[in-house]
Amino acid sequence: MDRREFIKISGVAAIGAATKTKPGKDSESAKGGMEYRINPTNGDKVSLLGYGCMRWPMIDKDGGQVIDQEAVNELVDYAMAHGINYFDTSPAYLQGQSEKAAGIALAKYPRSSYFLATKLSNFRISDKEASIALYRDSLKQLNTDYFDYYLLHNIGRNMESFKARYIDNGILDFVKAEREAGHIRNLGFSFHGIKEMFDHFLQMHDSGEVHWDFCQIQMNYKDWTHADPSRNVNADYLYEELDKREIPIVIMEPLLGGRLASVPDGIAKQMKEREPDRSVASWAFRFCGSYPRVLCILSGMSAMDPLLDNLETFSDFKPLNEEELDFLERMAKWMEEYPLVNCNYCNYCMPCPWGVDIPGILRHYNESVATGLYPQTAAQKDYKKLKRAFLVSYDRAMESIRQADHCIGCKECLQHCPQSINIPDELQRINHYVERLKQDTL
Repeated sequence: MDRREFIKISGVAAIGAATKTKPGKDSESAKGGMEYRINPTNGDKVSLLGYGCMRWPMIDKDGGQVIDQEAVNELVDYAMAHGINYFDTSPAYLQGQSEKAAGIALAKYPRSSYFLATKLSNFRISDKEASIALYRDSLKQLNTDYFDYYLLHNIGRNMESFKARYIDNGILDFVKAEREAGHIRNLGFSFHGIKEMFDHFLQMHDSGEVHWDFCQIQMNYKDWTHADPSRNVNADYLYEELDKREIPIVIMEPLLGGRLASVPDGIAKQMKEREPDRSVASWAFRFCGSYPRVLCILSGMSAMDPLLDNLETFSDFKPLNEEELDFLERMAKWMEEYPLVNCNYCNYCMPCPWGVDIPGILRHYNESVATGLYPQTAAQKDYKKLKRAFLVSYDRAMESIRQADHCIGCKECLQHCPQSINIPDELQRINHYVERLKQDTL
């Protein structure tokens, strides 16, 4: 199904046709207030903007990094005061610190005033009792006796791993029983992986083996039809299959780890010409919110500025019309011309046993490409200026002992990357580029 036909069927064009839009039957908003979506299966009134707790602010303490609890409390207080009521975390986030920080920040609020989502992140655990212990620890860390939305975390790479984590050990039966007992209100899964695995999970739903109350997918205007087929599935397919079954959708990575908030300069210029008073990031959020099956869009707001900007986007929400969706499709195609690394900076690859700052290196490289501070050949205009800017900023971004040349290719990071990036190869490529810059051999 092409984009134009799908938009017509889903009603997106109708949603965004007028300057002042009316909420659909499954959405609610007050003028100048947060946009809400109604979960059709249970009536939950969920803020369209959800708080992703994977990127809480961190500070240095006692030789390591810990969550800045005071800053988290301030962010959560502001979010709650301005209508955000969905908080998504995991025992795997921020080296196991995220759930506790969320639990502390939310403890002052009535439990019924927000929706809590977390995950069974038993990535290297096949033992049933260990997985159950992880589940019960999440309840403890989050100061709750039930989860509103609970997910099997990051499934979809291969059947062997899925069966070991959830089927053969009886954990899927355990969480289904917890749902029956009321300790889990909605059971779902977060998906990164291949089409065959996604189809299998939906077949489980269709056959009655397990009823999925919701699903969390990676969706944005870049991955809508331009996802890397070796690493993920186009979001238009994921959306359509879930929409057919009327399964509510939660969106992760609407900004691709921030890359769609810091797009290449030429793309940013066109966006600002069209919407001078809106941020570049707002385009990505409005894209996701323009699809009616979407229940909530997660954003990992690590500081007040992105929180304020996102609240502006989701207050008196303005979906995209058909022409604007076509514009974003052109921008997505244009982005493919840039040699970016498909990293979302989730930090799952850290800590590196050799001290390499993997996300820092990839972020610096991507931002340099996006902003044009990326010398490609010694013959280009301003080559010397660009070369110096890249090398100076590279050294400032991380200490020399944490740069790409210290990667030994141990491949420890590979099993943790939800995007299936060949991290050692990318680090080697970036290091080779840096060395060629230093030696003027581009």
